Amino acid sequence: MADSQTSSSELYVLDYGAGNVRSIANTLTKLGYSFKWISRPEDFAKADKLIFPGVGAFSTAVSNLRSQGLFKPLQDYIASGRPYFGICIGMQILFKDSLEARDLLASAIGGTEKEGALTDEANWAGLGVIDWEIGKFDSKDKSVPHMGWNGVTFVRDNAGPETRDGLSETESYYFVHSYSAPYADDPRISTWANSTTQYGDEVFVSTVKKGNIFATQFHPEKSGPAGLEVLRAWLDSTQNAASARDAPSSPPRSLSALKQPVDGFRKRVIACLDVRSNDQGDLVVTKGDQYDVREKDEASGRQVRNLGKPVALTSRYYNAGADEICLLNITSFRNSPLRDQPMLEVVRSAANEVYVPLTIGGGIKDTVDPDGTKRSALEVASEYFRAGADKISIGSEAAIAVERMMERVGSGGQWTGDGTSAIEQISRAYGRQAVVVSIDPKRVYTSADTSPADAERYSQETIVGASSPYTLETEKDKSWWYQCTINGGRVLKSLSVVELARGVEVLGAGEILVNSIDRDGTGLGFDLDLIRLMKNAVSIPVVASSGAGNEGHFADVFQKTNVEAALAAGIFHRGEVEISSVKLRCREHGLKMR
Repeated sequence: MADSQTSSSELYVLDYGAGNVRSIANTLTKLGYSFKWISRPEDFAKADKLIFPGVGAFSTAVSNLRSQGLFKPLQDYIASGRPYFGICIGMQILFKDSLEARDLLASAIGGTEKEGALTDEANWAGLGVIDWEIGKFDSKDKSVPHMGWNGVTFVRDNAGPETRDGLSETESYYFVHSYSAPYADDPRISTWANSTTQYGDEVFVSTVKKGNIFATQFHPEKSGPAGLEVLRAWLDSTQNAASARDAPSSPPRSLSALKQPVDGFRKRVIACLDVRSNDQGDLVVTKGDQYDVREKDEASGRQVRNLGKPVALTSRYYNAGADEICLLNITSFRNSPLRDQPMLEVVRSAANEVYVPLTIGGGIKDTVDPDGTKRSALEVASEYFRAGADKISIGSEAAIAVERMMERVGSGGQWTGDGTSAIEQISRAYGRQAVVVSIDPKRVYTSADTSPADAERYSQETIVGASSPYTLETEKDKSWWYQCTINGGRVLKSLSVVELARGVEVLGAGEILVNSIDRDGTGLGFDLDLIRLMKNAVSIPVVASSGAGNEGHFADVFQKTNVEAALAAGIFHRGEVEISSVKLRCREHGLKMR
């Protein structure tokens, strides 16, 4: 509940029907503030303060606001001078328009004119408060989306503590976006910019502040204690934003002054929790050795290995400094995704405990309920987003979708999706950054029996142990390529790992989680050959998984592959390695960490 200081003003949160709004609700509750939801146009008149925690695609947000009659009332609210806090899309929608909407239109209709919401300019033009366009990151020198932790730099030299709004140049904040407002020496944007962030060689606006408006490109509700402080500072302000933020200030710094030789992007350490039912029907966190999650001891009855309760471990890893937490339902859903209340409750409860990104995976696909009701992948994902997930992980369904696409290509079709896959459905509505594809490759060793057709097909992605500096000594006399599997490694597919990775990027995935059946549970270190192969194949972020046995393995995979994130499970669950010690080792190797 709100304290006496905050109860005198009405705080409202705008939910236009997409994305994870539970996170901002949980954050406000933790900070001691009560709030109400904007559920109809008339509610804007009751609001004294407004937060717009937009998540997803720009065009989807604009279209939903217009269809619900909320677009014009939002414009009127901002024009009234009452305080406004926009988050991510809630910041971008302040601009006149976004290249994201145009890109989505081009991909959806192949560059031809068709009827539909995306062809109507009214559905992709922003509020126009800021006369500037949202552009797209260049992926030539970096992975896109910009997904992870980064710093901020104040645009004005006199940004003392009283004008920082809870922001600090020494802290890290969580970003997840492919599009941004590029900073320039142009008063149309420089007079609005409060801070900038650099990703690769590009400098973009990370917060805007003018009059009653304050907005962040990053997600404060997912930026740990540093992000909570930003929200707290805005909420605790008892002055009218216009009078507080129109104080005289120094001129904005030039782009050249703000640009640094190296960006402030941090590597991510992710804790993964494989969740499944044990033999008693309870959801537990488990971990397999090469995907076998049952105890080796026959005397134990080969019970499912139980390493703890999902919510308790999630909270533990957040407090230990995990940059992200991943919950994978490795037995998929008991009946149907939308009827699996135990797993939904795990997500809801976990979201109450953590203020860093939460990924959920397992069974995110088109399904049919036991009563015959059809559920689209988008409907399933939406339920999990609203339960508290920030990203959705797709596994077997992704491989099947790429196979279908390749069959169309072989029949003379284009290297594009058909709009029906789970990846396409979810990325269209929520943006590419909301979709993670988890792949499970297995080594196929070459030999005299390898067919000439396979040798030719996989020649460009075959690893020759003798010539690789990253191969273990025991593998120097071997060569191999990586074949994809589905259903927890039980079913082999004809796809190579490179074919799958490139295919899911085309379909709209924003990140790839690379597992290794061969390294899983071995403690031998990440498969550096595999990770390098993935990094060279795609332009989206890659997460390394499987095989970590000590802190040095994380530093190795970051330095030798330039991967954006690394994930571990068993060594964290068993207490063999602490997240803090991983980050310390990485810093000792000159890596930037949160």
